[in-house]
Amino acid sequence: MRAEALLTATPLVDGHNDLPWALRRVAGPDPADAVAGTDLVAGMPALQTDLPRLRAGRVGVQFWSVYVPCSFAGSDAVTALLEQVELVHRLTERYPDLALATTADAAEAAFAQGRVASLLGAEGGHGIAGSLGVLRALRRLGVRYLTLTHNANTEWADSATDEPVHGGLSDFGREVVREMNRIGMIVDLSHVAATTMRDALATTAAPVLFTHSSCRAVNDHPRNVPDDVLGALAANGGVCMVTFVPRFVSAAVTAWDRELGDAMAAAGHDHRDVAARSAFAADWDGPPCPRATLDDVVAHVEHAREVAGIDHIGLGGDYDGTVELPVGLEDVSRYPVLFAALLERGWSEEDCAKLAGRNALRVLRAVDDAAAA
Repeated sequence: MRAEALLTATPLVDGHNDLPWALRRVAGPDPADAVAGTDLVAGMPALQTDLPRLRAGRVGVQFWSVYVPCSFAGSDAVTALLEQVELVHRLTERYPDLALATTADAAEAAFAQGRVASLLGAEGGHGIAGSLGVLRALRRLGVRYLTLTHNANTEWADSATDEPVHGGLSDFGREVVREMNRIGMIVDLSHVAATTMRDALATTAAPVLFTHSSCRAVNDHPRNVPDDVLGALAANGGVCMVTFVPRFVSAAVTAWDRELGDAMAAAGHDHRDVAARSAFAADWDGPPCPRATLDDVVAHVEHAREVAGIDHIGLGGDYDGTVELPVGLEDVSRYPVLFAALLERGWSEEDCAKLAGRNALRVLRAVDDAAAA
């Protein structure tokens, strides 16, 4: 199969996987318990990620999300974030097939050894509790990107899914971006408001990533990236890593999700809370959720290529961060199916290799080069 051969030769870089939080939900906050309760070798069918399926999906480089919900704040957020960092370190110690990596060279070396290079990305700027010292400490622990917000605003940046407060980045938010440039941490603009995207691009001296976002012109969801921002990635050198989350890629799912959110709000629930949404949907008497498809994802990938350019696209599935996934992309084993579809549509193997991981690895190197300059 051409797609599998391609991904055997070229490392597939996935920008965002929430397995660490999924393990925490199962076993509790102690990283030792969370890791002891796993058997990623035998497989974990209740989840979307394990070692057999990572192998089948030809995933070569994985950014593991060290995510903390917005319900955590201040020192509680920092504590939970550090616990998640420790969890990923313990996973790489327990499973020889996972190799902790902090640079593009180390990731490629792990891939050459047949291991899954494991990098860390912190999701949600609330996790630094307004402290540049915490930001620097995370970088020392190997965290390679920070998603500036999650589903709610921080004290210094507007989120895509909250009411605007700052009009983008505050002065401190711009200081955070400049400090990330200085220490070699990638600025991740997934989850942020379009105003925040534009402010960050105007501030940063290094390329950015959208680790798990799709295209607003294809589906008008606030989590997706507007065309003017996609078009600005060429000058910045950044990459939009298209995600598979159904409510971001499918207009039908987005419409259903808005109806669900309205019902939650009417019942006094926080529609931004992912766990609360799932629980509410299970008991809701509204219509069933439609299914997103592989073709929906292909439409976003091709639009991003058209607007941003082939050198500025990648993939960030958000596996184990969403309950449902598109038909054909149900778990991490399914990446070859996507590449087979693209090859059948006339994509060259060179272009597929850039999408798979070359572009994302280039950003990682460029951010390190900018920090060293």
